[in-house]
Amino acid sequence: MDVKGPDTYDVVGIGFGPANLSLAIALEEHPEPFTSAFFEQRASLSWHRGMLLPSAKMQVSFLKDLATFRNPTSPYSFVAYLHASGRLARFVNNQDFYPTRKEFHDYLEWAEARLRPRVRYGSRVTALRTPAGARTPLDHALLTVCDTAPGGATRLVKARNVVIATGLVPRMPAGVEADASVWHSSEFLDRFRHHHRPLRRVAVAGAGQSAAEIVGFLHDALPDAEIYAIVPAYGYSIADNTPFANQVFDPTAIDDYFHGTRRSRDAFWHYHKNTNYSVVDSEVIKDLYRRAYDDELAGTERLRFLNLTRVAGVKSVQNDVRVTLHSTAREESYDVDLDVLVCATGYEPMDPAAVLGDLAPWCLRDAEGRLHVDRDFRLVTAPGLHCGIYLQGGTEHTHGLSSSLLSNLATRSGEITVSIANRLAGASAGGDKGVRP
Repeated sequence: MDVKGPDTYDVVGIGFGPANLSLAIALEEHPEPFTSAFFEQRASLSWHRGMLLPSAKMQVSFLKDLATFRNPTSPYSFVAYLHASGRLARFVNNQDFYPTRKEFHDYLEWAEARLRPRVRYGSRVTALRTPAGARTPLDHALLTVCDTAPGGATRLVKARNVVIATGLVPRMPAGVEADASVWHSSEFLDRFRHHHRPLRRVAVAGAGQSAAEIVGFLHDALPDAEIYAIVPAYGYSIADNTPFANQVFDPTAIDDYFHGTRRSRDAFWHYHKNTNYSVVDSEVIKDLYRRAYDDELAGTERLRFLNLTRVAGVKSVQNDVRVTLHSTAREESYDVDLDVLVCATGYEPMDPAAVLGDLAPWCLRDAEGRLHVDRDFRLVTAPGLHCGIYLQGGTEHTHGLSSSLLSNLATRSGEITVSIANRLAGASAGGDKGVRP
């Protein structure tokens, strides 16, 4: 194994999806220069490619892009992208706040192309380490970075600040694993395009937007197939996207959540979980209901809703997948043979502990064992560790509902950038935070 010597950076980002792309832009636009590098294990930028369904739309305004809420004049804004693409006037004529996901992904790629020299694709950070023989205070972390190509080199990188943004992890139903006939929605389109056997009976499990959109897509794409929607509730529930409810995603709501009591934080989730979790836009719900009604009118009934039902087990039977379903209405289980089961069952937050390595013991935790995160998204660490470790995601317990969403990307990236800049400036002035030689 070839090991290359360490380079030193002010900021190293682990992962390069929208969160750290937004951070790279904030660093680029800050008046103070930073040395930075970002490591991404994939071969290119990828944001929910498996769900870039035709005409599927964003659920947040185009103004909640990579930069606008931090800097409305940013050359990396969605409006700047439209202008550069020659579509600004036509987009405005649409009179629609919500672009398609495909267009937003194109915007992300447009922004990424301008920052690509900062990114090392095909590079996986395996752990954070303390330098051999290092004494406190520790002013930097040592990162082990492995090239993902066969026989790739391993390098060491020094970072004065580390920003972890490794994304979400697909969640499957309990006891169910993905295989050739059992898919997670995160890889739906790629699996669908490369599936060569005829699909006659397909089921989609899940209660949220992705599940409903996939049901509609399959109903169009497979005109001779039976489509089953497995929904744990009594049908899909509508997302609350009214103006007052949407305030929960405002930057000021993060302050209210962070500084709130346990009771007020619980109230956030109790009253506003239906803004994003296991809910569907009203237009999609109405469309699916209309499809089912029209099928019934035509006497075909291809689209079937299995309400109050969950996936209880899966096993392969010849070329089919036998799915055990449990009806909570009747408290009984039964089997259904399918060609494919699609699990649109959401995601788990990232686990920063997977990469903290030697620095994990330095990171303080709360009474429930969760990482202690400060308002500026920096992990609270024991005295003696001056290297900043920041989280982009995995902070629902401290920063609220928008932690894994696009809504506050620009604001959060700006806050992290200012925090890093202040700490580096304090170190240069002889303070005890973050070190820049």
